[in-house]
Amino acid sequence: MTTDVTSGPADGPEPTASVRRITDDLLERVEHRLRSFLTAEHTRFAEVDERAATVLTTLSDLVTSGGKRIRPAFCLTGYLAAGGDLEDPGIVSAAAGLEMLHVSALIHDDVVDNSTQRRGKPTMHTAFAQHHTRHTWRGEARRYGEGMAILIGDLALVYSDQLMAHAPTGLLPEWHHLRSEVQVGQCLDVTAAAEFAVDPRLSRLIALIKSGRYTIHRPLVMGAAGAGRPDLAAAFAEYGEAVGEAFQLRDDLLDAFGDSAQTGKPAGLDFSQYKMTLLLGWAMQRDEHIRTLMTEPGHTPDEVRRRLLDTGVPDDVERHIADLVERGRKAIADAPIDPAWRTELADMAVRVTYRNS
Repeated sequence: MTTDVTSGPADGPEPTASVRRITDDLLERVEHRLRSFLTAEHTRFAEVDERAATVLTTLSDLVTSGGKRIRPAFCLTGYLAAGGDLEDPGIVSAAAGLEMLHVSALIHDDVVDNSTQRRGKPTMHTAFAQHHTRHTWRGEARRYGEGMAILIGDLALVYSDQLMAHAPTGLLPEWHHLRSEVQVGQCLDVTAAAEFAVDPRLSRLIALIKSGRYTIHRPLVMGAAGAGRPDLAAAFAEYGEAVGEAFQLRDDLLDAFGDSAQTGKPAGLDFSQYKMTLLLGWAMQRDEHIRTLMTEPGHTPDEVRRRLLDTGVPDDVERHIADLVERGRKAIADAPIDPAWRTELADMAVRVTYRNS
């Protein structure tokens, strides 16, 4: 059964609500796929050793801890907008695979960034280190925690491929691009932080390939390819590049000025890890003293925030986000898809870039 949302006025609220219900129904199937997959793996490894079962419990707890499922949502939307078959379980597995890849990236990111909190709870490496300390085990607690997190992150990566093995074959080339691209982007991110050199071109490139394309562009194109509509790739790529960059810029602003109670992770992590975001790059071009505030002892994140606000760059970033959202919305204005899906994609651009967590 292919998607049909042609009843009612093309751009009115009724078809928009209808397409969102269809997507939400598929997202529920993705949740079920993730939970049933992990439950089966837990059962399998529980027969091996209780410690192995603990590994699966830890991974399952993170997967089911309230993620926004943005990447599965864009994959499913691309698929449905392209007229994909609602009854095909392959696209559900593909969306689940994308989420499992994201979980792998989160676990590894937290280790690289030395973050202590994720979704309002201790990060995986922090929790394992605390467990090691409580039990007075041998070796160094920090190394144990980080080692366990890296290995479980690798397990999530393996599982993402197992889930993707059931996906429509047409989307696999895009999947391979996505996986290699995000890893290279992460390497560039770590290198740029170590260099701590002002290079807005590099900052924008990192934002695109480690986050923007991986979050919106590639999942959307994967969905269309899974439905047999490679002709949509150009319009979806233009939309995804623009909205994906806006998505990452919002992340940068939330890290600098967001409320950790809402974001679920520590505020100012980019400052402590010297992440050369576009926000910081632009601000440091205007005010060289920001480098001193970030690199010399005795200065607080609040001082950095105040100095950033004084440069006016946060307002410039907000304007840039608005421009990128508009560019993305225009990119799909004439795409050969049902008007209700064009409206939904336009709405999604706003929802993912004007969020508070």
